Amino acid sequence: MAGVALTGVSKSYNQAGMPAINDLTLEIRDGQFVTLLGPSGCGKTTTLRLIAGYMAPDAGTIHVGERLISSKDTVVLPEHRGMGMVFQNYAVWPHKTVFENVVFGLKLRKLPTSKARERVGQALELVGLSGYEERLPNELSGGQQQRVALARSIVVEPDILLLDEPLSNLDAKLREHMRGELKQLQRRLGITFIYVTHDQAEALALSDQIAVIHAGRLQQFGTPRDVYNRPANRTVADFMGNVNLLEGTVLRVDGSRAEIEIAGALRTCVGPQEGVSAGSRIDIAIRPESFTLKPSGTGLADGTVADHTFLGNISEYQIKIFDQLLRVQTHPKVTFAVGETVGIDLDPETISIFAR
Repeated sequence: MAGVALTGVSKSYNQAGMPAINDLTLEIRDGQFVTLLGPSGCGKTTTLRLIAGYMAPDAGTIHVGERLISSKDTVVLPEHRGMGMVFQNYAVWPHKTVFENVVFGLKLRKLPTSKARERVGQALELVGLSGYEERLPNELSGGQQQRVALARSIVVEPDILLLDEPLSNLDAKLREHMRGELKQLQRRLGITFIYVTHDQAEALALSDQIAVIHAGRLQQFGTPRDVYNRPANRTVADFMGNVNLLEGTVLRVDGSRAEIEIAGALRTCVGPQEGVSAGSRIDIAIRPESFTLKPSGTGLADGTVADHTFLGNISEYQIKIFDQLLRVQTHPKVTFAVGETVGIDLDPETISIFAR
């Protein structure tokens, strides 16, 4: 087994158009669960298909370990890459049983029948489908069909498994359940998973590392905690979950700390910053859970509750402060009435600032 390294990879679908992927360099270590995350049309599926060998890059190289598998002039065929692929639409054969779907790849490899049956049994046990061998796909739920697709990919014992939004066709509760199963499956197999999604919660729940892609370019590559709490730029901050994006000013810099004014209303000090000086205009990203609501007069400033939504595990408030509306999330037991004046506090260690 080995990791995957993309170096300077670019791909365009026509000469006049914007590149689908532009100068992408990314190193995926062996045995990691890595998610390619971004909005529709950002280039994440193109990246996955380049890794799979379904197309050749216009520039750059892709290696698995020390082995060159893709360049402009050299492309190793998909069946010779030691990879499995799970598609968004399951792609199971409706006229074949579960067993026939899963054993297909082993037949192509001319594996002896007894050995093939053993491997299919192991794969179905891994995905929780033991006893379903003789069922047809129309006798299965969507989640079970997705497990068949997973079993078909892992039965050939790939070194790397590629997954293109495999949970997007499932309902919300089943999707959440399958997330946990996928993560456990990856840990049991110990192989590299490269996963494509536009769902931030999915990426945070599954990944060892997340590659955020926007407009064909890699914006940030890091752990889920780093990408969420320490976004590399405004684009990442805006895409990774709910966020308040505000304008502000650096009032002064004292060593590695900076005093900032947020939206002309809140003042606080933030930790080590680079590229800012006193008087700099900045963009500020603050997550809704970074705020604390208090009785009036006990926070950094006062605001007015403009709206309140109860969401079960959290309460979400819209707080008007001067001409700004702040999105604030609190414990559901924290209750304030619409129109009430409240104090606003925040954790300065969770603030991200970007030079404008």
